[in-house]
Amino acid sequence: MKRTHLSQLAVLATVAQCGSFRGAARELAIAPSAVSHAVSSLEARLGVRLLARSTRSVAPTEEGAQLLERLRPALSEIDLALESVVEARDRPAGNVRLTVPRTAAHLALTPRLGAFASAYPDIVLEIVIEDRFTDVVEGGFDAGVRLGESLQRDMIAVRIGPNLRGAVVGAPSYFATMPRPRHPHDLAGHRCLRFRFSSGILYRWEFEKDGEEIEMAVQGPLILDEDHLIANAAVDGAGLAFLFEDYVRDAIAAGKLIRVLEDWCPPFDGFFAYYPSRRQMRPALRAFIDFFKTAG
Repeated sequence: MKRTHLSQLAVLATVAQCGSFRGAARELAIAPSAVSHAVSSLEARLGVRLLARSTRSVAPTEEGAQLLERLRPALSEIDLALESVVEARDRPAGNVRLTVPRTAAHLALTPRLGAFASAYPDIVLEIVIEDRFTDVVEGGFDAGVRLGESLQRDMIAVRIGPNLRGAVVGAPSYFATMPRPRHPHDLAGHRCLRFRFSSGILYRWEFEKDGEEIEMAVQGPLILDEDHLIANAAVDGAGLAFLFEDYVRDAIAAGKLIRVLEDWCPPFDGFFAYYPSRRQMRPALRAFIDFFKTAG
């Protein structure tokens, strides 16, 4: 194989990942015309159309998708080899691209991002916020972060934080006119602040005590997709909120929120970083895993 073939294949893979020639040009720091020429030359040499172009997007053809699927392990090995050279100087470098839900970004990553950047100045950490579960390989990610209960079995998972716990809370002004629930079923008579996932699904409140599990589709006057907004609405007396304890701990301590049903909210496994099994992990990803797995 000629060297030009390798560079053209790398350009093809980048275009497919970015979904556009201009995006690939930015990623590769070359002119868009050079990207287009590399792909066109490769297609002419192979006699096969590899990318389907439209005015709005670029996507692999069936032949292109088959080629990219076969190429992915080889290109990954090349990346590993190059970054191993960097690792030899005891200073990991390169890009680490992560898919992370908003709650994990707030609770598990954000408090330590500054320390990580200081410890590894040559690593570029890109965090893409996605609440839905994402296939890291298909999405072009190095790893993802999710709750342990959401992970696929074929992934390697490393815990990156402590146990989590839910908290049902309401403002003193709310409880001035409403009784405190003693059992999850009492929530049927309460105004509850609901959370909608990006998938469109409304979160059903989950409780457990002495082996009994209860899942409830609560009702209420407000539906939001951001935990901080729900916490603020609860402080304002809009209704009861069910949030991760970390979001409301300070408000509870300050007397702005009152916690109820605490005995129905046991701790559970927190967030895990997950990634596909490989013969060798990229040094930059290894640095991320080793740094954050010590949290908590």
